[in-house]
Amino acid sequence: QVQLQESGPGLVKPSQTLSLTCTVSGGSITSIYYYWNWIRQPPGKGLEWMGAIAYEGSRNYSPSLKSRTSISRDTSKNQFSLQLSSVTPEDTAVYYCARRLTYSSGSYYYDYWGQGTQVTVSS
Repeated sequence: QVQLQESGPGLVKPSQTLSLTCTVSGGSITSIYYYWNWIRQPPGKGLEWMGAIAYEGSRNYSPSLKSRTSISRDTSKNQFSLQLSSVTPEDTAVYYCARRLTYSSGSYYYDYWGQGTQVTVSS
C-alpha cells in the first residue's frame, strides 16, 4: 500500500517561499512510469495542478505557476518537495501530493493521494 504524507509550515508570510515535502512509503519515487505531483485547492475553488517530477527526474510545471515553482526530490529519503516563491494570500490553499500513473498512450490516472495540508499565506 502506497502512502503519501505532506509536511511543512501551515503559515507563510507574503513574499516568502512556501516549502512542502511529500514523504512516500510503500513504493519508490523512481518506479518507472510514475509521476509525483503537487496539486492544490484554494478555498471555494477546484483542484489546480501545479507540477510534477517524473520517475527519471524530469519536471513539468503549470504554465501559470512555472515562474514561481520548483519541484525537487531526494531519492535516498524517497521524498519530493515543492517550493513556491513570492507567495500572496491567493496562494492560500490545501496542498496535496499525489502519484500519477501515465500509460504510453498518454492516458493517466491518479491512484494515491496524501491527506493534504492547509497552507495559509498571511502576515
